Amino acid sequence: MNYLGIDYSIKNVPKLDPDFIPFGVWMREYLREAKQPISIAVEREDGLISVRDTFIRGGEFHDADVRFVERFVKFELWSIGGFKVYICGCDDIANELAEMYSPAGERKFDYEFVQDVYEKDLVVIPCSRDDFPAANEVAKQIGGHMEGCRIGFDAGGSDRKVSAVIDGEPVYSEEVVWFPKVTEDVDYHFNEIVTAFKTAASKMPRVDAIGVSSAGTFVGNSPMVASLFIKVPRERREEVKSIYDRAGAEIGNVPLVVANDGDVTALAGFMSTGEGSILGIAMGTSEAVGYVNADGNVLGWINELAFAPVDLSPTAMQDEWSTDFGVGCKYFSQDAVIKLSPAANIILDPELSPAEKLKVVQGLANDGDENALDIYRSIGCYLAHTLVLYSTFYEIKTLLVLGRVASGAGGDLLISECNRILREEYPELADQITVTLPDEKMRRVGQSVAAASLPQI
Repeated sequence: MNYLGIDYSIKNVPKLDPDFIPFGVWMREYLREAKQPISIAVEREDGLISVRDTFIRGGEFHDADVRFVERFVKFELWSIGGFKVYICGCDDIANELAEMYSPAGERKFDYEFVQDVYEKDLVVIPCSRDDFPAANEVAKQIGGHMEGCRIGFDAGGSDRKVSAVIDGEPVYSEEVVWFPKVTEDVDYHFNEIVTAFKTAASKMPRVDAIGVSSAGTFVGNSPMVASLFIKVPRERREEVKSIYDRAGAEIGNVPLVVANDGDVTALAGFMSTGEGSILGIAMGTSEAVGYVNADGNVLGWINELAFAPVDLSPTAMQDEWSTDFGVGCKYFSQDAVIKLSPAANIILDPELSPAEKLKVVQGLANDGDENALDIYRSIGCYLAHTLVLYSTFYEIKTLLVLGRVASGAGGDLLISECNRILREEYPELADQITVTLPDEKMRRVGQSVAAASLPQI
């Protein structure tokens, strides 16, 4: 197979998506003959800078060079985060990217996302070696603090969970249905969070700390971009940014720490196994990702891989929100199941919600319907080839697959198909990475209990 003059091959092609071009596999072949060195640095808050050295081919491969650098930078922006991109060694490509990632460019969504997260403009800067910045990375310890009386809150898109935890043992837990994604009034969100906090507090003699696991991109405890608050008007943005700190103040002057739910998932894995280098992927409404390193620490990255590229195919599905093509949310979420259903000859009622459509396919898979099972085989195939990409940016020993998509017979098949393809095509990754569902020990730790361990007293 050939894309932009680069030959690549995969033995296992997703049965329901034969045009799939895995970015990581294509990138690996592209780099085999790339000799012209370039360096890319991404700067984020507090002067933190991530640096990667790589290569381009040059000459007749200009289109492939631009495609590679743009997708590489895009992946870094959505995995690491940042508002300033320095590119050394290819000024012409840097200038092209500066036009793309601008208020009027084709990456307008990315530009506006960066403004919302960091309250700064996204800039792409061509620079010389003398002006290129040095790396400045700091991993941060989160969680693992079990002493005292703690509240652990997990803010999901369809239900909110809270636990009262005393010296690491949950003494009370509850799940309550709520509707954050369709509610405009931020007071609704605030009152629901406070109610959960107060319920847990009533089950303990005192409250020493509060930990929150929440979907979204955070700076400190502030949700800068979060789908939970997507309907809240922008003029009430400041109330959203302070919502968890304000809710905590209703309980008392105690330490409160908010962390991305993906990172808390990876933390729960570390707490239950004692092993680090965990990448957690929750396949639900979207693709939620978190990571802890070998020491169980987070990197301070945003890990928003739902919008990071995985497929280079010209026929890849467009994401309605970001307007980009071939990004993770269309491959590792309920959207992937719905996307593949027509190719599997499964006609879903358009009046059903996405969650209801997923349930229909899951029911068919649980009954052994081969067409439905082909959907899960295809997602497992996506995942195996995408691990070539993810393992370039993350050191992974355990890949935890979670979320509604991974439940039932389809989820088991997804995992087994991924592992089969890793063994066949990428034995070095099969030896390095364990792809698995959470075990019972991790389920006992739980998201809200892990969240409770976030603050240090």
